[in-house]
Amino acid sequence: MARTDKMKLGTFCYTYGFHAAAWRHPASDVHAANEFDHFRDIAKKSEAAKFDFMFLADSAAAGVGDPDALARSPTKANRFEPLSLISALAVATERLGLVATVSTSYYEPYNVARIFASIDQLSKGRACWNVVTSDHDETGYNFNREGLDPHALRYARGAEFVDVVFGLWDSFERDALVLDRESGVYYDKDKVHTLNHKGTHFQVRGPLNIAPSAQGRPVIAQAGASDPGMQLAARTAEIVFSLASNIDRNRAFYQNVKGRMPAFGRNPDDLKIMPGVVINVGETRAEAQAKVDFLIDQLHPDVGRLMLGEFLEADLSGVPLDKPFPMERLPESPKGSKAMFEELVDFVKQGRTVGELVRHYAEKHTGNGITGTPTEIADFMEEWFETRAADGFILMFPTLPASLDDFVKLVLPELRRRGLFREEYEGATLRENLGLSMPENRYAARRRLAAPSP
Repeated sequence: MARTDKMKLGTFCYTYGFHAAAWRHPASDVHAANEFDHFRDIAKKSEAAKFDFMFLADSAAAGVGDPDALARSPTKANRFEPLSLISALAVATERLGLVATVSTSYYEPYNVARIFASIDQLSKGRACWNVVTSDHDETGYNFNREGLDPHALRYARGAEFVDVVFGLWDSFERDALVLDRESGVYYDKDKVHTLNHKGTHFQVRGPLNIAPSAQGRPVIAQAGASDPGMQLAARTAEIVFSLASNIDRNRAFYQNVKGRMPAFGRNPDDLKIMPGVVINVGETRAEAQAKVDFLIDQLHPDVGRLMLGEFLEADLSGVPLDKPFPMERLPESPKGSKAMFEELVDFVKQGRTVGELVRHYAEKHTGNGITGTPTEIADFMEEWFETRAADGFILMFPTLPASLDDFVKLVLPELRRRGLFREEYEGATLRENLGLSMPENRYAARRRLAAPSP
């Protein structure tokens, strides 16, 4: 059955671009990491293109490993804290959704609930929290931890964390503010609620001291291909940033996650599965491939080894690039993306060299990738969308803003010609533009269900 909805699109904003060597590209501004104007430019271009949101990842650590390799890469070493950045971008934009990554392992629920609710108000309903549990030991060392907590503990804490935040966001019913000067009543005391949460990981009294925005509460994004991750997504997420590397895997993931939602009383349409895709477009395929090759040539081998070794938890500093990857250095299971790990394991089993794995990981390292003409890229996106392997895409541009400009100029007109992407925003809030339903306040729902039938 043909789809009648429109494809959703978001810009994944690494400072210089998604490719690890993007900062060395002649079109890049080497000072961009510390210049707000750079991020405002990307946000405004994304908004002018009518994209749904701009997505900001995060790392609360500067990286570990070979000091010489670290000194050649700005990926983690020099970046804005995302909540601060989307607060500033809220003033610079009007319709674009603003997604910030915050870890449940190193924050407290009340802080997260209050900050995101504030940004949601400041942006008039355009905030989104990308929920992560973190996946690197190096971050834990900065937060009074001996590395990363075990996977099961992180997800158990994360699930309770999200529940507490949701409870705090329900503190004010939508009509709780009376604002009656004559009577002197500011809010209806019966419609502001104390949470009194006492759980395994958190004790939070509440209530939250800020009223809800025009979209009810911030949108929730999440990534995670493990069973606990998919379960949490089915129960709580509204955007899932999926990492499957081919259409069949992502279609299976799509069906798996959405198939779990009815058990939680949720409509599958209230979750948008959006795989990350690295876009390399040119007027011809040769031109597009030349862009890929140029960036690979700028990537220092030590940086490539460091990136791959960090993900695979393996020291690759002494392994020649032209030799097969040593199978014995693979961990039993990944701390990071399960989907990318499985893809790299397939490569290792095929006898691929370390250099081939470095190149592949540098090009795609958390997403799928397509290199080609505007028609070829539109074909790729249309197939994933129409066959329900995706509801849209998080676009990982190799360089910023140059690759974003190329996509808007070359691919977007073709998507619109095919009727796949909007000409104008449908609403004012992120929730409206994504086609998500308004969440019902739990206390208002209880009152409604307890009311006698007419």
